Amino acid sequence: MHIPRKRFGQHFLCDQSVIHRIVHAIAPSRGEHLIEIGPGQGAMTLPLMKQMHEMEVIELDRDLIDELSSRVQPFGRLQVHNQDVLTFDFTAARSDDRLLRVVGNLPYNISTPLIFHLLDHAAVIKDMVFMLQKEVADRLAAAPGSHAYGRLSVMVQYHCEATHLFDVAPSAFYPPPKVQSSIIRLRPYAKRPCVANDEKHFETLVKAAFATRRKTLRNNLKTMVPDELWTVLNIDPGLRAEVLPVSDFVRLSNALTEKE
Repeated sequence: MHIPRKRFGQHFLCDQSVIHRIVHAIAPSRGEHLIEIGPGQGAMTLPLMKQMHEMEVIELDRDLIDELSSRVQPFGRLQVHNQDVLTFDFTAARSDDRLLRVVGNLPYNISTPLIFHLLDHAAVIKDMVFMLQKEVADRLAAAPGSHAYGRLSVMVQYHCEATHLFDVAPSAFYPPPKVQSSIIRLRPYAKRPCVANDEKHFETLVKAAFATRRKTLRNNLKTMVPDELWTVLNIDPGLRAEVLPVSDFVRLSNALTEKE
C-alpha cells in the first residue's frame, strides 16, 4: 500500500459518492483532450478513463505511476507525464485544434502558484474543474466587497468565469486533511468582458493595490496613480482594493498605460 507523502501534499480521495459527483461535474466526452493533475492512486482517473478511453495525467511521484498505469490499462491509453506540474507547458501539450480540459485534486501546498501558472496558458484551455482547499476556492469565486476577495480573485476572474460547485468533507480522503475542500469550475473566457491593454501592468497594479489590505487605494497606489486620475475615472481613492470590481482595475490600468 502506498503511504501518502506529506512533501507532495498527498491526500487520496476515497469516497465513491464524491468521486461520482466530481466526474458528473466534469461531464467528460470521448474525443476531448483531458489532462488530470495529480491522479494519485487513480480514484478519478479510472472512472474518467472508462468514459474517455484516452487521457493524460501529470504525476510527480514516480512510485505511483506503475500501479496507476496497470489499473487503467484495460480501459484505454493513458499518457503519463512524470514531472512537476508547475513547470509543465500546457500550451505545448495542445497537439491539435482541441482546447484542453484540465481537472484534478490540487495539492494544497502549491494550489495558488499552480492557478497562476494555468492562467498563463488560459488561451489553450476550455475549462478546469478542481478540488481545492475551501478557503482558496472561496477566494477564486469571491465577489467584490467580500472578505475573501483579493488579488487571486481579480486575476482569476479577469481570465475566467469562476463557479463554486460543492464542498467536500475531510472524511472523503485518506488521510483526512485538516481543512474543508471545495470543487470549483474555472472557464476561461472566449471573449473577455474587459481587456487590459498591458496585462503585465494590470498584474503589477492589482498586486500593488492589495499589498496592504487595510490601506486605501490611494495609499497603496500613490507611486503609480496621480491624484487627478481618480477623479477622471470616477473611482473613490478612499476605498480599499477589496471593493473594486475587475472592470475598474482594468480601467485604471488602461488609463495609466495610455497616459504613459
